[in-house]
Amino acid sequence: MIIASPFVAVDNNKEELKFYQRVLGGEIVVLRKQGEEVLNAELRLGSTKITFADTQAAQPTAKGDYVKVFLRIEKEEEFRRVYAGLAEGGQITKEAYEAPFNGLLATLTDRNGVAWVLSYYRE
Repeated sequence: MIIASPFVAVDNNKEELKFYQRVLGGEIVVLRKQGEEVLNAELRLGSTKITFADTQAAQPTAKGDYVKVFLRIEKEEEFRRVYAGLAEGGQITKEAYEAPFNGLLATLTDRNGVAWVLSYYRE
């Protein structure tokens, strides 16, 4: 079995994990520290996890290097809250709009250069 999850490199991982937890919820699990610095950690969102690494550990070639995270959000209110939170200090690529699948869709890049695709499907 292969399990895939997004891997995101950010500056100041310890603080940025708190930002993502505030926006998305979930539980932070530290995997590796060096002194007070968090080099690797996971943000666990139910059965999903996003792995984070500090740029000093991951050494990406560019901010947000080739990462896009897709989030399927169950409630419209939650969609709007996450959208607003990730847009803080970031750049909206495609404003939230009514998608042809009877729901909402939006794309944006957050303050760390991480690209997000947000979706909400109405039943």
